Amino acid sequence: MGMKRFSWRDGGGGGRQGRHRHHRWRKVRSPSRSPDRRYDRSPEPCPSTSTDGSEAGSSAPPKATNTAPELPGFYFDPEKNRYFRLLPGHNNCNPLTNEMLRAKEQERKRSAMLLEDEQPRKKAPRTGQNTSLLLHNRHLGLLPPSSYCRLIHELKVSGMRRHKLEVQSSESSSPNTDNFRLIKADSTCERVFTVNDVSHGGCKYGIMNLSGCSKGSLSVEMCDNLYFTNRKVNSICWASVSHPDSHVLLCLVSISQTPGCVSLLPASLFSNSNPDQPGMLCSFKISTAWSCAWCLNPQADKTFSTGLSRHVIVTNAVTGRRQMYSINSDVLAQQFALRAPVLFNGCRSGEIFSIDLRQRSRRDHSWKACRFHQGSGVTSVRLLRDENYLLAADMQGQIKLWDVRMTRTVKQYEGHHNEYAYLPLHVNEDEGLLLAVGQDCYTRLWSLNDGHLLRTIPSPHPAGKEGFDSIPNVVFSSQLGGCRGLPGLLMAVRHDLYYYPYNSDYQDPAAAGKEPSAGPVSGR
Repeated sequence: MGMKRFSWRDGGGGGRQGRHRHHRWRKVRSPSRSPDRRYDRSPEPCPSTSTDGSEAGSSAPPKATNTAPELPGFYFDPEKNRYFRLLPGHNNCNPLTNEMLRAKEQERKRSAMLLEDEQPRKKAPRTGQNTSLLLHNRHLGLLPPSSYCRLIHELKVSGMRRHKLEVQSSESSSPNTDNFRLIKADSTCERVFTVNDVSHGGCKYGIMNLSGCSKGSLSVEMCDNLYFTNRKVNSICWASVSHPDSHVLLCLVSISQTPGCVSLLPASLFSNSNPDQPGMLCSFKISTAWSCAWCLNPQADKTFSTGLSRHVIVTNAVTGRRQMYSINSDVLAQQFALRAPVLFNGCRSGEIFSIDLRQRSRRDHSWKACRFHQGSGVTSVRLLRDENYLLAADMQGQIKLWDVRMTRTVKQYEGHHNEYAYLPLHVNEDEGLLLAVGQDCYTRLWSLNDGHLLRTIPSPHPAGKEGFDSIPNVVFSSQLGGCRGLPGLLMAVRHDLYYYPYNSDYQDPAAAGKEPSAGPVSGR
């Protein structure tokens, strides 16, 4: 921005006007002003500031503004009350750059939100909403049962507090020090498939078992067998081959001389307690798949899809038969419908289209059942139970609810942050909630019904320079641990695991098993 021309309001400063006409800011040397204030603002012309005919600049010293203006190439530190020069790069020993200042401000904001989250009483997600009022309106018949349950869930979400979980393992002597890269829960939320980065390169993957204890606490146990690979895992999904969620589908990226592939692994492979054969184990030569999805419709039984660069490949896991669809972009997100063998795809170009597997592939793209554009690269697509509505998130931080029949947007969820990362959406229609983790490491929850932002949860760890290592991975369910499980949010950040329960009186499993001591006990 350009510098504004300096001007003196009184006539006695004509000799100094020529020397200072290009300086809007000057050092204050008058002994009558506070010695700790280094800079003050020069008076601006104002035609109606004086009533006695005297000029305002000669009657009283000008007042300092609360916020210093921005100067090109300089940064104002309010604590030290002075300007510092911004360095253009990172060549100096201790550079002061815009990125460094932005990270410092973000960390200050995150720390303040963490302190606020630790408070026992939190702000209601909606103005004037509390449990007593909702119960009163329900008794008067002013709230239908569905609306009452949805609003109660919103209140429960606003009161969730963070608890750290200890992952139990047979190798208790060596705790987990590898960062979580991906986590994916099965349909019952009893098991969570995890992918962890390994310090020497590559990754390891396994299964965590969740169970709700009788005392109302959640326990996590890591499986016996962990598998290692030197390749990166791009995408994962659960597959139902012999029974529901019997296998896991992994998309492995090629590295050096090792080609990429798609592996179908039985879940029993990760446990030593199962003496039976692990089941069907397959590896398909599909290189560099961005996304994958498993079809549960009987008309396309045991069929999965992979999204590649400029291709979609639909494969029968038993016979190996393939059907390829050529497109003009990378397919970053996929999901099958349940009522019909229809596959929905989200592309880097922003296009969202569906494929009916009952139709053959044609070169003129007439096999696309419907198509519409999000506006930016689509990172996640989620069909609602109605299957006439689809949620899509993109690389501009937009989350939109689409009417598939009319191919138009019916609702938008504000506040999400994303620039280039693959960040999935999480939907819980029973409780009317939508969750998404942003690239700024904040987990946001919206009302699925009206798009109202209910809560923003900061990450327990500060954002790192690596970026993806600090972005949380979450699982949200009303039954974490199965049909008798606990409602809440499971969050994996770096190498730690956290649980945000609905119950405000939740106790950690380790603390619940201890005898009460005679001295005072400080609660979490």
